[in-house]
Amino acid sequence: MKSTQVFITGMGMVSSAGKSLSHLKSSIINGISSIRAPEIFQVLQNPPLPVGEVKLSRPEKPGMPRTHTLFAIAAKEAMKEQNSPPDAIITGITTGGMPETENHLKAGENNPEFFKFHNPGTVTEYIAGLTGCKGPVMTISTACSSGAVAIKIALEMLAAGKFKKILAGGGDSLCRLTYYGFNFLQLIDPDGAKPFDKNRKGMNVAEGAAMLFLETGPHGKKKAMAKICGAGLSCDAFHPTAPHPAGKGAKNAMKKAVGSMEISKPDYIHLHGTGTPDNDKSEALAIKSLFGNHKPHCSSSKGFVGHSLAGSGAFGAVISAMAIKHGFIPANIGITEPDPEFDLNLVSSCLKKNINTALVNSLGFGGNNASVFIASPKTQCGVKPKEKSGLFVAGYSLVTGKGFVEESVNSILNGKSCAGILSEKKICRILSPRSARRLKRLPKMVLSLAIKAFENSKIKDNPKSVFLGTGWGPLSETYDFLDRLFKSKEKFSSPTDFIGSVHNAPAGQVAIHFKAEGANITTTDRNYSFEQALMAASLVCEDDPFFLMGADQYHEKLTPLFDPLSEKCDGGCALVLKKEKKT
Repeated sequence: MKSTQVFITGMGMVSSAGKSLSHLKSSIINGISSIRAPEIFQVLQNPPLPVGEVKLSRPEKPGMPRTHTLFAIAAKEAMKEQNSPPDAIITGITTGGMPETENHLKAGENNPEFFKFHNPGTVTEYIAGLTGCKGPVMTISTACSSGAVAIKIALEMLAAGKFKKILAGGGDSLCRLTYYGFNFLQLIDPDGAKPFDKNRKGMNVAEGAAMLFLETGPHGKKKAMAKICGAGLSCDAFHPTAPHPAGKGAKNAMKKAVGSMEISKPDYIHLHGTGTPDNDKSEALAIKSLFGNHKPHCSSSKGFVGHSLAGSGAFGAVISAMAIKHGFIPANIGITEPDPEFDLNLVSSCLKKNINTALVNSLGFGGNNASVFIASPKTQCGVKPKEKSGLFVAGYSLVTGKGFVEESVNSILNGKSCAGILSEKKICRILSPRSARRLKRLPKMVLSLAIKAFENSKIKDNPKSVFLGTGWGPLSETYDFLDRLFKSKEKFSSPTDFIGSVHNAPAGQVAIHFKAEGANITTTDRNYSFEQALMAASLVCEDDPFFLMGADQYHEKLTPLFDPLSEKCDGGCALVLKKEKKT
């Protein structure tokens, strides 16, 4: 199959370093950290923990949430040299309208109008309106790997030949949920992150957005700043937060990103490098295991702009493309004594050097890993389209207010509604006591659906990948974390609820249960989430069989605010799909 060359012809990035690429480049070259005490909201602790906060004087549009504004700034810069709108927009986001949601919940507001931009998908739709995009939009929510996963999906869409230009990237805004959540997990370094340093203590939460305009064909080649030659996805299927200790998942993602090309050894690796002890160690072991004695220059940008969560992979892609275009390698800010255990070629100060290839790592909660391979425009590499195949259903399950498949079908045949809320006792009857005890409603539902669908399939091999569409994510965990935080005057809340509040947490539970180490993707855009998950699966899934799922829970407090037209019901479905090759 003929490969497609995918060129980066526009980029935009807003971060704590500034609201343009020029600000970012100046900070990188001069090694200036922009980690400071937060001003976005009042912190009821002394001293406050340092963050990477963007200085915004006003929103791009009155009444528009902060996340939307950050994406608008990045998208406008990426589009400033473009003469036509993108054919599609793919974003990676976790917080969405969370900063505004927190303010309204804290104030006791109960008007749904105040929460209409809560869903992360509203950010993507807003950018589509700004840019004039009338094609498909997709919102990925896989925690810290979201932005890199969005780039991977855009890459496959372009390689398939149905689209010529796509705007893709990721970002997040600061909010209390992430600020306090990581603090309660004891993953924050109050003195500033020191990725890969012997004395590293943790990360610094940040915000921002990075967008890349990707094009194919002669027009793209003429304007190219860099090109994307590959991307790989994997899942640790190991733990809700901790990475695989040997870096198995990270290694698999990197191997997929570079493995199909002759140029398999990058000149530079933009490390995920959060500064947390376990993450840095796992990533270093993965690099050593994959590349052996080849020691590319390595650095993490989180020491000077912080950890932008869903934006981190897109940040790395923009920074790596700038490094290739302008001939420099960013420093690993914060490091004073490299950890001797790692044996990495870490860059201590910005290095003036021409490079042709760069690998960007992005590793998220739930073991969601993504790597993106970037090269100079003249490099001979391209992306081959996936082999066309149909999909057939090997197994299925369903849960409604009436029960699972049999009960729901009987209700329909008798002309009765399936609306309602199924008791958690019935949902959990096939779960282990441990799972039923430690999980809340949505992950219980999703895991039960997966187990039943697999049993129904009668196949022997465990599904390798998981694709989940959820409009609202784990509402119980989100509400319980914030409710306890506000009632304690922001002194404490549950770290477990924070871990479970990310949209991809339920899919992560499925991966851990079935040891599914392939792609693990969660999409979110209200009523269109399942369709987006199906689209993502058709584009990137390389494994067979795999799960395709859709589920949402009803929450007494949040659902009427987020989705006021919905009935008092919840449920979901799960399919075990296999590929049927077309001849």
